[in-house]
Amino acid sequence: MSSVIIRELTPADTAAYRDLMIRGIEEHPESFRISPKDADEPVIPFARIRHGAFTLGAWLSESALVGTVSFERDMREKLRHKGLLYRMYVRKEASGMGIGRELIHETIMRAREIEGLEQINLTVIASNSPAKHLYASHGFESFALERRGLKMGETYHDEEQMALFLHGS
Repeated sequence: MSSVIIRELTPADTAAYRDLMIRGIEEHPESFRISPKDADEPVIPFARIRHGAFTLGAWLSESALVGTVSFERDMREKLRHKGLLYRMYVRKEASGMGIGRELIHETIMRAREIEGLEQINLTVIASNSPAKHLYASHGFESFALERRGLKMGETYHDEEQMALFLHGS
């Protein structure tokens, strides 16, 4: 098994990031809030632009980006105590290697270093039991269910919101 390198993505990683996300959105459209039509972002979210926001990548080698996750702290005054984990994706060929677990762990460790941040929120498709189990194994707890949160054609998917309290509840 190859060793996994987890690092913050930079603008130099834009092509690899875009290819990975488009692949994920096309192969698992129900797992993302965006469609391929919406994914026309030419850059990595927050690649070194803003404190409290980052995108991490998991590499099997310097040329093989196989996983990613983004994090953003809410900057509004009354919501600054919260951040959002989103766009979590690991290629199917790399599943079972602990890459998702490492990405979430690194995100939580970095979030704990952000002064005043108290919780991390995320949204997951309610029927995605493996993802919910992975998040729960890191301490995330469900707090809401939005019925029919996503609509793809005539098919609806419920979305579950989960939170991790960084310093106890």
